[in-house]
Amino acid sequence: MSQLPASAIPTGQINNPKSDVKRPLQLNYRPSIWGDRFLSNPTKSMENDGNLVQHQRFKEEVQRMLRAPVRKPLEKLELIDAIQRLGVKKHVEIDEDLYTVALCFRLLRQHGYNISSHVFNKFKDNKGNFKESLVHDMRGMLCLYEASYLSVQGEDILDEALKFCTTKLESMVANDLIPSDLATQVRRALKRPIRKCLPRVEARHYFSIYKESASCNEVLLNFAKLDFNRLQKQYQMEICHLSKWWKDNLDVAEKLPFTRDRVVELYFWGLGGCFEPQYSLARKIFTKVSCFVSVLDDMYDAYGTYEELKLFTSAVERWERSCADQLPEYMKLVYNALLDVFEEIEEEMSKQGKLYCIFYAKEAMKKQVESYFVEAKWVNDNYTPTAEEYMSNARVSCAYFLLTTVTLAGMGENAAKEAFDWLFTHPKILKEAETICRLMDDIVSNELEQQREHVPSVIECYAKQHGVSKQEAIDEFQKQIVSSWKNINKELILRPTQVPMPLLVLVLNLTRVMDLLYKDEDAYTQGGGVLIEGITLLLVDPVPI
Repeated sequence: MSQLPASAIPTGQINNPKSDVKRPLQLNYRPSIWGDRFLSNPTKSMENDGNLVQHQRFKEEVQRMLRAPVRKPLEKLELIDAIQRLGVKKHVEIDEDLYTVALCFRLLRQHGYNISSHVFNKFKDNKGNFKESLVHDMRGMLCLYEASYLSVQGEDILDEALKFCTTKLESMVANDLIPSDLATQVRRALKRPIRKCLPRVEARHYFSIYKESASCNEVLLNFAKLDFNRLQKQYQMEICHLSKWWKDNLDVAEKLPFTRDRVVELYFWGLGGCFEPQYSLARKIFTKVSCFVSVLDDMYDAYGTYEELKLFTSAVERWERSCADQLPEYMKLVYNALLDVFEEIEEEMSKQGKLYCIFYAKEAMKKQVESYFVEAKWVNDNYTPTAEEYMSNARVSCAYFLLTTVTLAGMGENAAKEAFDWLFTHPKILKEAETICRLMDDIVSNELEQQREHVPSVIECYAKQHGVSKQEAIDEFQKQIVSSWKNINKELILRPTQVPMPLLVLVLNLTRVMDLLYKDEDAYTQGGGVLIEGITLLLVDPVPI
């Protein structure tokens, strides 16, 4: 408020009539400058104010804008932000139903933003339970279910949401209470939630769902179909090249009949890890190296003698061509072909000025072979390790450290030396992915593998160590798998990230491959239906236009 001029201030003093009383302070305050200004009512009441009509018209227009479709999501977000900051949110219904909140939560978490799970508290009743009335919002229930799979440790509300939604959705599916346009989505979600789906497999399934949705945009749908088929052509050229390489260099069906012949399946595995068109080299490296991982796994598990395996392990450690002379013929073929592949990688890295990549790739392969030999030694010595001792080695033998390392070499600008150094510290996200990989593999493969001489699985190790049944051990490991998924989620919402996000997503996607191939069976070994379906969808059948 500006200061009044001196002439406006009364000059007379207001003195206490009892002048003989000593006051602590004698001040001359100015009188109110407003006088009687606010004693009378406004000349027009609010009800009769002509602006009220215009106010209502503007209010309806703002509500219309809020409901209207927009070309860019940012436009809607900026409009909501303006409504709130301009102080008129009380006049406008901003849609905050379960579907909207759950969808926003999932999308933000998927993109690495740590939005609080407290946003779901509003959907609980006064007893702290999710409101039963939510079952009438089927889309919201499905979206909350999907969102709950992005939980981290300590988010009890998302654990409660998953249990609540799973129970209700399963019951409604069983009793045919779900509208036909949502039934397919719900059944698939209960089997494969979005968080654990491979992006390209999910895209292929979503075409038919999106086509039937009320929000379907034909331009977007047709663009996505054309893009899918265009990428499929690229994948087909890549697998053609790799199949010829596999046949010409190893021809396992004829020369190494003891091992699994799975080049197409392993390419699909690598495609699950990084499907983007710019990662063609990464998929090529992944497939070639994983082919050797599969051969070596079978060689160490089921074919090589202990003395032969000792020779092969030493040869890999030395990494010299001359070492092949000491090996039996079948191992000589494998060893020389392995060195050939790494020389190919070295040549490619030299072209890109990234020769440091080959050092890390070789070191990772050496660690892989060493872990196989540890297991062979346990079998030879008839030794059952503790569960902790087993997992320490099994996190390496599951090959995710090796495959992540060599795939990174083919990921262009992401393949910085610092990224490899980070991988070799064995970061938490990689450790959790390896844990999921090994536990899921052992759970579904245990009975078949224990029918022959084989290293004890983690199930046998844990059951013997703790004096529990195999089923009790499996139940414990299922809990650990859930916990590891939460820890992976946590690592993906920590900002800023230590390494480029594509590397973290690679680890996430390779974990998703495990969930697809080993959820109900060892689909890789047995040639399971989910693997055949995935290969058919991504590599064989184009999307109908």
